[in-house]
Amino acid sequence: EKDNGADLVETSLLFQGLLAARAYFKENTEVESRLRADITRLWEAIDWTWFRKNGEDVLYWHWSPDYGFEKNLAIRGWNECLITYILAASSPTHAIDKVVYEAGWAKNGGIRNGKSYYGITLPLGSDKGGPLFLSQYSFLGINPQGLEDQYADYWMQNRNHTLINYNYCKENPKGYTGYSASCWGLTASDGDTGYSAHSPTNDKGVIAPTAALSAFPYTPEESMEALHFFYYKMGDKLWKDYGFIDAFNLTADWYDTQYIAIDQGPIICMIENYRTGLLWNLFMSIPEIQQGLKKLGFQSPCLN
Repeated sequence: EKDNGADLVETSLLFQGLLAARAYFKENTEVESRLRADITRLWEAIDWTWFRKNGEDVLYWHWSPDYGFEKNLAIRGWNECLITYILAASSPTHAIDKVVYEAGWAKNGGIRNGKSYYGITLPLGSDKGGPLFLSQYSFLGINPQGLEDQYADYWMQNRNHTLINYNYCKENPKGYTGYSASCWGLTASDGDTGYSAHSPTNDKGVIAPTAALSAFPYTPEESMEALHFFYYKMGDKLWKDYGFIDAFNLTADWYDTQYIAIDQGPIICMIENYRTGLLWNLFMSIPEIQQGLKKLGFQSPCLN
């Protein structure tokens, strides 16, 4: 309800991919030249500053031609939306200032966590890190290796977030069937009682293959063990026509009947980033992105 207009976060996820595609298709053919021009035209048309809602130092998630900003959901960290602020700062036409990132996204340092779980320090975010998609969606294009700002080392953030989730599943404090070093990964997904953002603090016994498999760059050995379990041990209960089903609950003997694209996509992208760094290399080479990251105070070996 009232969500019948622009969605800034989904737009950001789309353009993370489109800008990487623009960098990939670089031949001087008519088709590729036209594709690059179309992506650039759309990219430069996004008015990121509009979503500051009367000039506030924060971006808002939704705007509707009928309801304006009535949904009133500010985009504040830490969550999956870092890409939104990086793209907004990188825009060549409608860029936000650094203060919007600092006050809006980072809450002037309020995104910090700093606590330790299972002996692992979590730099940012909520208790035990939240669902694993938070360290995946923005980092299909943004390379977290060596990426730092005043708030965090983002490789440490994403790896430690994943390891906390892994160790929680190994510990299995609620005693669910199947949880182990080879069957782990809590994230937003379908479930036997409905869709939910599963995490160590919202654990319903539901494992989603996308959680461990989209973490391949961060935890290659643990993710490979999960892949072997999902594919070889569970077999055709999980692996069907379009890859792995979205989720399963062994305690309830429940197996999903559908696939969700936003869970399938990151598996492919992150396995490729683990193998070759392809998408990271493309996205981080984009001149506008380089400028935006520098503007926000990021340091990275990818920055010229």
